[in-house]
Amino acid sequence: MAVTIRPEAPADADGVWAILQPVLAAGDTYGWPTHPTREQGLALMHPPAGRTFVAEVGGRVAGVYYVKPNAAGHGDHVANCGYMVGPDARGHGVGEAMCRHSLDEARRLGFRAMQFNAVVSTNTGAIRIWERCGFAIVGTVPGAFRHPVHGDVAIHVMHRRL
Repeated sequence: MAVTIRPEAPADADGVWAILQPVLAAGDTYGWPTHPTREQGLALMHPPAGRTFVAEVGGRVAGVYYVKPNAAGHGDHVANCGYMVGPDARGHGVGEAMCRHSLDEARRLGFRAMQFNAVVSTNTGAIRIWERCGFAIVGTVPGAFRHPVHGDVAIHVMHRRL
């Protein structure tokens, strides 16, 4: 499956929302509101000082991610990203393609490392992808995420140098 990644355009909003809505409603990977309005949901993928990209497969939006500074001031040399893959595109390399693209984009923007602050421990598919892309779990916070099925589960902080 060929994946093309490009900067998000205003015309992508319907495709991005079609990914965001079911991912957020599931409530099992992000600590964000599970039922935001369309406007609120789309805003989540456009953080201040961030850049948003879409992954296309067959001309359709199959994934979306943003890259931004993980912190302001003295922490702004470390990037942070958030990725979402549409339910019908999972297991086809879209998430890994976006991660690898984000590493290149973060380097291009001058970041020196990338950190994921809250990878839900039950999200084992994402953890495997991040590890294949060179990330390591550098910390674990027990019970920090209220999973809708598994109850309180850990989150991992994952990091890699660029």
